[in-house]
Amino acid sequence: VQLQASGGGLVQPGDSLRISCEVSGSTLRTLGILTWFRQVPGKEREFVAYLRLGLGRTYFADSVQGRFTISRDNARNTVNLQMNSLKPEDTGVYFCAARYNFPVGSYSRVDMYDIWGRGTLVTVSS
Repeated sequence: VQLQASGGGLVQPGDSLRISCEVSGSTLRTLGILTWFRQVPGKEREFVAYLRLGLGRTYFADSVQGRFTISRDNARNTVNLQMNSLKPEDTGVYFCAARYNFPVGSYSRVDMYDIWGRGTLVTVSS
């Protein structure tokens, strides 16, 4: 299974942007969870949001709750992260990661994921 994140770019504060994670080599239905992380230079990769693919449940970090949403496109084998009301502190490289099962109690831990995509850079700046 391979993941590929795309859709990053330069936007202004308050703008919206949608980034996507395309799954290849398998289908979304075979995965248990797909999670978005982000990272800025000098800092650890941080949890942003996840989608439990079997149950359709989502969960978001407090910092993005109410501004970001996740959706899936089965036809394109893609999970999208819709980011609204973007802030400069949302700047970073966004990575998608996946597992075949849900890591109970550990979904925010980077070391729980063994399938990673290359990141896409999101820059929020005026």
